[in-house]
Amino acid sequence: MQRARESWLRVRTSTLLLAKWLVLAAVVGVLCGGIGAAFYHAIVTVTSLRTRYPWLLFTLPVVGLVIVAVYKVTRTEGQGTDAVIDAVQDGKPLQVLLLPAIFVATVLTHMAGGSAGREGAALQMGGDIGWHAGKLLHLSDHDCRVATICGMAAFFTALFGTPLAATMFAMMVINVGLVFYAAFIPAYAASLVAYGLCTVLQVTPVRFTITAPDTAPLPLVQTAGFGLACAAVTMFFCAFLRFMGRRMQRWFPSPWRRVLVGGVIVVAATLLCGSMRYNGAGTEVIQQAIEQGQALPQDFLLKILFTAVTLAAGYKGGEVVPSFFIGATFGCVAAPLFGLPAGFGAALGMVAVFCGATNCLFSSLALAVEVFDAQGLLFFGVVCGICHALTGYTGLYSHQGFVTAKMESEYHTEQKGHY
Repeated sequence: MQRARESWLRVRTSTLLLAKWLVLAAVVGVLCGGIGAAFYHAIVTVTSLRTRYPWLLFTLPVVGLVIVAVYKVTRTEGQGTDAVIDAVQDGKPLQVLLLPAIFVATVLTHMAGGSAGREGAALQMGGDIGWHAGKLLHLSDHDCRVATICGMAAFFTALFGTPLAATMFAMMVINVGLVFYAAFIPAYAASLVAYGLCTVLQVTPVRFTITAPDTAPLPLVQTAGFGLACAAVTMFFCAFLRFMGRRMQRWFPSPWRRVLVGGVIVVAATLLCGSMRYNGAGTEVIQQAIEQGQALPQDFLLKILFTAVTLAAGYKGGEVVPSFFIGATFGCVAAPLFGLPAGFGAALGMVAVFCGATNCLFSSLALAVEVFDAQGLLFFGVVCGICHALTGYTGLYSHQGFVTAKMESEYHTEQKGHY
């Protein structure tokens, strides 16, 4: 009788907890899906506008000043993806005005031709929504951290249409080697709600068609060699981002002057290139590299330069879509040197650089499953494993923790990345 009572109490407690998290997931999923769809369509609209009116590029320096003013007015200076990571790691609060600030700033950056992605905004807006939803529901401190992860996953899903990869990414990006398993059900549920809503609101998920080579020893060995090259590119990308960030702050301590100079540099670089190929997110270039096997040898290097200057100057967006661009264009050019098809190499490079830059191995494999319909998954496992292992403690997020060593069976105490 006692055992039956204990079993009933456990079942009742678990049921109540599940109900609580599903309610939170529904709230967060609807908010992130709705705002995420609006954000997606805003980015598409301003990108189309910039393509139709190329002269908008010359407004970039002025737009930069507006972005600085927005962050000063909302008092969200210095708030970025690292602040969301801090909210989960240490329970630090997020400011509610971070959401409109990053929304407006990212849309303006894309409109004027800054080289940036959109996932940085997604993680920040989603984390902000999750955190404040948890507070409104009077959740405990640690439950608010789970709610923050829910928001990150749901908003990432809203933009990319990858609920499983987004959930795993939000759970794993905070501390490498530590997975917030308790967040899986609420985060995945919120992601599915956001995904369903965004499907109704005509948000196009990221999907590519590829043809993988036959699984055989030689292609797998060639893929391993290609993974070494992807690791080198990833480390250079992350190092150059940090280098430009430090240099721009040292050379131009004033955010007004820094964003103005950075905008002028991006405009001048665009004119020197003779095209706007490296402005904005560059999704068309990614698609050409993967589905048509077409990319220029200098594409990945110039995208690194444009992105580093844009973000170091103070423009907003994110680094993940640029990492897709860099990996896809590098893979398209370099893969044939290793005996791999150009288009398939672009797909491998896209996921490998994302993996090395975010230090999220299994979420990268989930991304490959959802974006490429699991084609060539064994090859993705090889290239991601090598890139993850060899990039060490580098990465896109300076506050990302490393609980375990990548290649050694040991634990760290509050180990941060070496940037």
